Amino acid sequence: MAKLELIATAAFGLEAVVARELKQLGYTNLKTENGKVTFIANEPAICHTNLCLRSADRVLLKIGEFKATTFEELFQQTKALPWPDWLPEDACFPVDGKSINSKLFSVSDCQAIVKKAVVEKLKAVYHQEWFKETGAKYKIEVALLKDIATLTIDTSGAGLHKRGYRKLSGKAPLKETLAAAMVMLSYWNKERLLIDPFCGSGTIPIEAALIGQNIAPGLNRHFAAEEWSSLPQKMWQDARHLADSQANYEQPLKIIGSDIDKEALSISRYHAREAGVGEFVSFQPMNIADFSTKKKYGCIICNPPYGERLNEQRSAEKLYQELGRALKPLDTWSYYILAAHEHFEKYFGRLADKKRKLYNGRIKCNLYQYLGPRPPR
Repeated sequence: MAKLELIATAAFGLEAVVARELKQLGYTNLKTENGKVTFIANEPAICHTNLCLRSADRVLLKIGEFKATTFEELFQQTKALPWPDWLPEDACFPVDGKSINSKLFSVSDCQAIVKKAVVEKLKAVYHQEWFKETGAKYKIEVALLKDIATLTIDTSGAGLHKRGYRKLSGKAPLKETLAAAMVMLSYWNKERLLIDPFCGSGTIPIEAALIGQNIAPGLNRHFAAEEWSSLPQKMWQDARHLADSQANYEQPLKIIGSDIDKEALSISRYHAREAGVGEFVSFQPMNIADFSTKKKYGCIICNPPYGERLNEQRSAEKLYQELGRALKPLDTWSYYILAAHEHFEKYFGRLADKKRKLYNGRIKCNLYQYLGPRPPR
């Protein structure tokens, strides 16, 4: 099979997590950069990575990369790329673009030029003057960074955070990809107790359950590349069968989500059932001030309310104080708390052992990591 260059895109701060996932999936030739991890693989890897990556945003097929400082260079070098290897005669191929620190700064012009170049290339192969674009979607992106143009086709379609189970939205939902990354950055494993005391619509407990049972996050959704003629359906069927066979659907888990909002808990239970882990995750109403446990070891992984407006910020600060008091007796536990407040540690009452800068959407946050002792064997 032909060797392809693929790109797993990632939110800033999660590139190393995505790279680690790719290594665990068996891919070794990796290049990690801001917002992406590039790797060499074959066609089945498009199916495999879309189905199995938990923390990546998308999987892109890289068609070419070159320097372009003029529109003529952009046109000619785009035209020279092997578009007909992937785009059939009836392909629908919209073009998106972005430009950062490049001479070609007009994104709309770059998109138009790339579209024209691809059409010219297809004309020469298919001997047509007009393409109806009624077939499968091949979304092209031209990304310019410091005059280097990277041309890709999106294989994922909807972002990989859209697992298919979250059909009802709660307040300020956490993306599934970020929730999964928080779990993977923690010391939690399937044998340990995990509690999310601000579970909202249930994303962190559900993603932890999927990780604990090794259930591929993309098993219950569709991908753009499933419609591509160059990737036969059997390839997708084989990838799904392999992913399904590697899951342990009976693995017992100790995962609890709690929240003060009973409506959010109802949504959580529904989402857990949709994800197929409803019987392995429990949800219960609780105010953080009332939180306590007799368990000696465990992990707290949570995303407390941020408080973007001033009055909400004061409420969030009070909540952080309550959280600090509730967790203080749990000196053998590990906590992983995502917060946007610059002075979270002051209100929580303790400096973190580690801090990791992450982004929840466009909100800059820190993952505050408090590392308890390793449980005895």
